[in-house]
Amino acid sequence: MTTNTQTATNTASTITVTSSDGVHRGPVPATFNFYTPPEDGSKPFNYVEKPPEGQPQRNFSDTSIEVTVNDIRGHETEYNLDRSAFAALTNIPPSAEKDFTDDASVKQNYYPEVEQLLLDHVPGAKRIFLFDHTVRRASPNAHRAPVTRAHIDQTPSSAAARIRHHLPAEADELLRSRYRIINVWRPINGAVESFPLGFADSATVPDEALVGIEHRYPDRTGETAAVKHTDGQRWCYWSGIDDSERILLECYDSENPKGRVPHSAFVDPRSGEGAKPRESIEVRALVFG
Repeated sequence: MTTNTQTATNTASTITVTSSDGVHRGPVPATFNFYTPPEDGSKPFNYVEKPPEGQPQRNFSDTSIEVTVNDIRGHETEYNLDRSAFAALTNIPPSAEKDFTDDASVKQNYYPEVEQLLLDHVPGAKRIFLFDHTVRRASPNAHRAPVTRAHIDQTPSSAAARIRHHLPAEADELLRSRYRIINVWRPINGAVESFPLGFADSATVPDEALVGIEHRYPDRTGETAAVKHTDGQRWCYWSGIDDSERILLECYDSENPKGRVPHSAFVDPRSGEGAKPRESIEVRALVFG
């Protein structure tokens, strides 16, 4: 896939220095990868695992655009799920899960903590169903690396399909009331020094910037959303987010059309070769109520 490079008009004019703890603070100009459609006009797709012989991993490409990424550190309370489709949580107690290397252990130790976190911090939430998680490591040969392409994990059709896939016996009833899909994101090796997570204020991203992508699993096809760059998008990050903090990323809200947050890892130009490789986990949840 080819990648074009452009510069947006809202590029930051300065780069702040690294703090004494190795964490970078303040606004920063950084390059994000935005959607470019397939050249042949076909429906865009992406294979989750190894594609069939003769097929590319994906059939669309990227346009790289430099944008200002604003630091929400110190402004956490200015954002919430209903307005911006993300929220920042602080002072989370240490997890019973320490290694995040074994899926069964993560489900046994960490999933109950995430469920309670969502019940405590998502207004109206009455029931939580955690359906998967991904551990990402910015290190050579990692099974899953940080994704450096602007995207949203779900679309309206795939959100409803998630309920029918995971809770088929209850789906008709659950789909009559409010349901949301929310990712709970956190680092697992201390404060982030490289490949920070960027996320856009949903209110600044128009619907026409979102493009459905066939997300092809070995046994079924879902849908994610790619993101085109448009003027006025406001991108953010949370400098030095550590193990005691969480970002809630809302991917879909059946009662709020703006309840979808584009997000992407990005290369912070201030990160040097000695920066600690990012390690993180995101848990994906169906939230009812």
